[in-house]
Amino acid sequence: MNRNMTLVGILTAGFLMTSSLWSDPKAQRPKILGVAHVAFYVSDLSKTRAFYKDFLGFEEPFALKKPDGSDRIAFIKINERQYIELFAEPPKADGQLNHISIYTANADQMRDYLASQGVPVPDKVGKGKTGNKNFNTKDPDNHTVEIVEYQPDSWTAREAGKFVPATRVSDHMAHAGILVASLDQSMKFYRDILGFQEFWRGSSSGKELSWVNMRVPDGDDYIEFMLYKTTPTEQQRSVKNHICLVTPDIEKAVATLELRAAKANYTAKIEIKTGTNRKRQANLFDPDGTRVELMEPNTVDGKPVPSSTAPPPV
Repeated sequence: MNRNMTLVGILTAGFLMTSSLWSDPKAQRPKILGVAHVAFYVSDLSKTRAFYKDFLGFEEPFALKKPDGSDRIAFIKINERQYIELFAEPPKADGQLNHISIYTANADQMRDYLASQGVPVPDKVGKGKTGNKNFNTKDPDNHTVEIVEYQPDSWTAREAGKFVPATRVSDHMAHAGILVASLDQSMKFYRDILGFQEFWRGSSSGKELSWVNMRVPDGDDYIEFMLYKTTPTEQQRSVKNHICLVTPDIEKAVATLELRAAKANYTAKIEIKTGTNRKRQANLFDPDGTRVELMEPNTVDGKPVPSSTAPPPV
């Protein structure tokens, strides 16, 4: 069976078929302001906590419990609007990736807008246990996409100004990287429906497109499409589904990490390289192999890199 006739095609067909039934010309898309968080499954919460907290220097303002009283989800704070969520649960079909989350100015309006576009959404917007409005939907690759609206009485707001230590290796998650099977189908969802704006394409080989960067319509964060032709292995999923943390000086950041006591538990060599986008970067991997990309915000010479004209995988 052709790859585009798999789940990707089925889901997208569902979007298109139902859009004619649910279309509401009065529904308007509210602002999408940024990437709120990325959530990963972890096999050993204590080891993964040590990676993000002791090694990378972040702090954890709160956690959610399982019925037995043990921690189910640990919240690692990057800044006031961005977190990493660690789920102490076995991974599902998407490798270690649990979901990605974007935040909006109005979750109820976003639910109504997505419904008008034929995107499957719940009947109403609920409130999560941390006190923020949220709901889930699915993109064409069956990634769970959580829509969040931050609330003034939430745990997030309660911890404003706290848990942001100088030890953080970064204070901003620039993007979330997700596996994408069909560029056309993802464009219909992220660009045509959600309003994301493409600003760069890259190719590792020069012959076939590897990445497409899609910026949120009302902010600077972006989603990086990680294109593929053959079904990725579990290990490849952990590398491709990733987060990118910005640091102004990669050499200084790596030198700081090398001197930390927690480096004794991180045996992999940390290498600084210049990527295809001409930005210096270093890849780190949590205890389950999930990639954390450290990257400088600017190219090595300050000049923009032209987008690749290579075709997407087929």
